[in-house]
Amino acid sequence: MLRILRSLGLATLSMVMFLTLAPSAHADSAVAATRTAVGGGTGIVFQRTLDPDRPTGYYVCTLTAVGRDAAGNLVALTNAHCFYDDQGNKLVGLEVYRDASPAGTATAPAPLEDSRPDLETGAIGTVTYVSTPNNLLNLGPKGLDYAVVRLDESAVAPTDTVGDTTITDIGAPPANGTRMCKQGHRTGLTCGIKLGTHGIWFTHLIWTDGGDSGSPVVFGQTLVGNAWGAQHSSPIVDILADMNANGGVGAGFHLAS
Repeated sequence: MLRILRSLGLATLSMVMFLTLAPSAHADSAVAATRTAVGGGTGIVFQRTLDPDRPTGYYVCTLTAVGRDAAGNLVALTNAHCFYDDQGNKLVGLEVYRDASPAGTATAPAPLEDSRPDLETGAIGTVTYVSTPNNLLNLGPKGLDYAVVRLDESAVAPTDTVGDTTITDIGAPPANGTRMCKQGHRTGLTCGIKLGTHGIWFTHLIWTDGGDSGSPVVFGQTLVGNAWGAQHSSPIVDILADMNANGGVGAGFHLAS
């Protein structure tokens, strides 16, 4: 009888330990629910002026996509020109925040002065790489204009849908004359046809405005580029090839949801 009681006691203890230690789907869902969703089209806010003797102001851009790299890091892409100071220095190491202001539309753009960091979520990530910017309007070297942000998984969770845009695939830009769209924090979803190519970029009639820099350009649900203004975008396949060649955080990027 004593043996039976001991066995029942061990079985009960084992069940308690299992219930205590085994992963819980409900617990995982609860953790995910406490994180802020970010994806291609999410607005970001940061302070580029780091000199305490100079006035500081917020700068705003838009995420191109969120995914994982070959090492499993959760990372986001956006424009490089967002992270250059007035002296042309790359602001690697800068913390970025989600823009807590409501997203705008083409007919009612989100006012830049309303942009503010989501302090409840806190910093969502840190800039780890900044490429050469586009330099379209100056004599500097021409670049693909992308930046890599390593995200904090305790603060954010990836989503494939932001606003009116869902991103499920990555591909090359479509043929000239094809209608494409972009999802930006400042002007929301705007669309226009692809015109052609200009050097290492492709051109289109998609409307963008300040704060839309980095917006995903999509054909259907396929991500084909990141917009940086003046109706120009960089092909996402070329950006990913450059990231793979450079190695480090972001190399081996693939979409995450």
